[in-house]
Amino acid sequence: MIAQLTGKPISHTLGTIILQVRGVGYKVFLPPSLSSKLLKQTQVTLYIHTYVRDDTLALYGFTSLEELQLFELIINISGIGPKIAISLLDKGVDAINTAVSQADVDFFTSIPRLGKKNAQKIIIELKPKFDDLQDLDLAGETPEALETLDALISLGFTKKEARQALKSIDSKLSLEAKITQAIKNLGKK
Repeated sequence: MIAQLTGKPISHTLGTIILQVRGVGYKVFLPPSLSSKLLKQTQVTLYIHTYVRDDTLALYGFTSLEELQLFELIINISGIGPKIAISLLDKGVDAINTAVSQADVDFFTSIPRLGKKNAQKIIIELKPKFDDLQDLDLAGETPEALETLDALISLGFTKKEARQALKSIDSKLSLEAKITQAIKNLGKK
C-alpha cells in the first residue's frame, strides 16, 4: 500500500491532482480547495490512503496525518464513502471537530449527498473517537509534559481531565509545581 508520496504537482482538476514521483504520475484525490493550492508548489508531500474495493483503486491525499486519520475514521462509518468523506474534510478538521462536539447536523447535511441519518451517524460514531485522537496527538509535548500527564493519570485522573488541567499551567514551572497546580485545578471542578 502507498502511505506517502513526495513529488511535483503537474496538473489538477477540482478535487484531484497528478503528482509526478520519479517519472510516474499518480492521480490523487484531495479535498477540493487543496488541489489548486498544491499546484503552485514545486514539491509536495502527501499522506496517502490507498482505497481498494472490488472495482476501484484510488489514492486519497492529505497534507497532515490528522486529516488522514479523520478521513479513515469517517470512511469506516457504515454508509459513508470516500467521496463524501473528502468533501467533508474540505471544511477542515477543526470545523468538523466543533460540529461533532456541538452535534450540528446542519453542518454535515450541507455536504452534497449526505443526508440527516448519515449526519447523525457521523456525530454518534465520531464523538467518542475524537477523545482517542486527542490522546494520540503528542505533537509538541515535551518529555516533561508527558511525565506530568502520566503522574496525573497514575493519581486516578482520566487522560482528558489531565490534559485539560495542564493546558492552563505555566510550562516554566517545575514538574512538582505543575502536578500540584493541576491537582488544584482539577479539584475546583
